[in-house]
Amino acid sequence: MISNYENQLVVLAQWSIFEFIVHNWAMITIITTIIASVGIFALVLGRYVRIMLNILKDTPPPLAMGPMDFERIEGQIVRFRAFDGTSLRGMFLFGNATEEHKGMIVFCHEFSSDMYSCARYCKSLLDAGFDIFTFDFRGHGESSAEEGYKPRQWVSDREVDDLLGAIAFVEDYLEAQHLPVELGLFSISRGAGAAIIASMHNPAIKAIITDGLFSTDITIEALMKKWANIFAKVRFVYENHPPAFWRFLRWLVFIFVHRQFHCYYPSVKKAIQHMIPRPIFMIHGQRDSYISTQQAEYLFNLLQEPKELWIVPAAKHNQAVIVAPDEYARRTVGFFEKYLTGMEVPVDVKQNANIAKGA
Repeated sequence: MISNYENQLVVLAQWSIFEFIVHNWAMITIITTIIASVGIFALVLGRYVRIMLNILKDTPPPLAMGPMDFERIEGQIVRFRAFDGTSLRGMFLFGNATEEHKGMIVFCHEFSSDMYSCARYCKSLLDAGFDIFTFDFRGHGESSAEEGYKPRQWVSDREVDDLLGAIAFVEDYLEAQHLPVELGLFSISRGAGAAIIASMHNPAIKAIITDGLFSTDITIEALMKKWANIFAKVRFVYENHPPAFWRFLRWLVFIFVHRQFHCYYPSVKKAIQHMIPRPIFMIHGQRDSYISTQQAEYLFNLLQEPKELWIVPAAKHNQAVIVAPDEYARRTVGFFEKYLTGMEVPVDVKQNANIAKGA
């Protein structure tokens, strides 16, 4: 049984708590509001993060299988190492030039393809006399796979390491052949992002062509807004997020990406803003439903001169070479002849030197 003394202690404690609340109600209200706000914010962020991690894992990229609408070209197979030591496979293709060395171009294939896809984009360059070095990114073709790392359509630090290894390997080859250590890069979609990032501070990269270039951070933010609109239960909350919320959420998502995917997704946008200026030719499909032309134009505007942008009517992602093959060949060959070889470019190529829309 509880004694009267114990009852008095309980009553006294209750009265003390009540008295504390009465005298400090404003402070308690503020603390409760802060805790509730932080809790709600954490719940909202947690839901968005879960949605975005699932999208990053499972969103199928365009052309999830490497297109086989080309005749495969065989060349001199080699093995080399990525910057982190991963064993990769590459191949030299030598151009049909009867004259002196015209230039070496490193080809960076799209996601879920392999080094042989260079025939789809680069045959005209071989016919024009350029040499091509193409290679398999890790986890593609016959290059080694890394335990614990699954390649996705987003360019990661692993693909950058692969390309840095390829560039170093080709530079050593050119030096051994007593040729100028100067390179061009021809890059597709995810490979294009790797090309921009890997070439940031390398003066040996003299000219770059990208087809279907995108920046992961810009694309992820657009996907966050799109899918939040579908999954968010409280529409008022979704519609009133300030821009800073999306930037913070993107930063938070990338923290979880590093922990779960065991890689980093560097920003092409930031790389463009810090890279050594050099000629860049961007190609983009006007009907690209994966990467908008607005993103292509945004990235293009960040580039320094000289630069060119060709928006190809009726072309979807990575399909410009199919929609306008002759113009594709003329423009790509003309670009490298001007900026890698230093040849005089015909007037009909010069007329589209800044930004060309249409064939």
